Amino acid sequence: MIPNVLITDDDAGFRSALCDALSDRGLTLYQASDGDEALEVIGQESIHLVLVDVHMPRVTGIEVIREIAGRSLRIPTILMSAMMDEAIEREAARMRAYRILHKPIGLRDLRQIVSGSLAETYGWRPS
Repeated sequence: MIPNVLITDDDAGFRSALCDALSDRGLTLYQASDGDEALEVIGQESIHLVLVDVHMPRVTGIEVIREIAGRSLRIPTILMSAMMDEAIEREAARMRAYRILHKPIGLRDLRQIVSGSLAETYGWRPS
């Protein structure tokens, strides 16, 4: 199995940095610039993990997680934000987000969290 990971953030440089950090893990990486694009990708591709920023135009990260849960999709989600507050954390926990990360995110930590999520959910190990 080659996991499909979707990285969603309105900051193109940040998306690129995350892709660079994960590119050697044996993953297929998809990118979306906002929640609306993320939901389009999720509807078209078999996505195994979603990394999503909270604060984005059009559709927020919380709305993406809510939509995934509403579609009864069992896709682990990792919510990211530089401006996290307790209300967002509670909502993400209620939506069963796999992890909530505060920006800036250490790339070594991110790689471990992504690998851990895929191992826990699918039994996958990096090549």
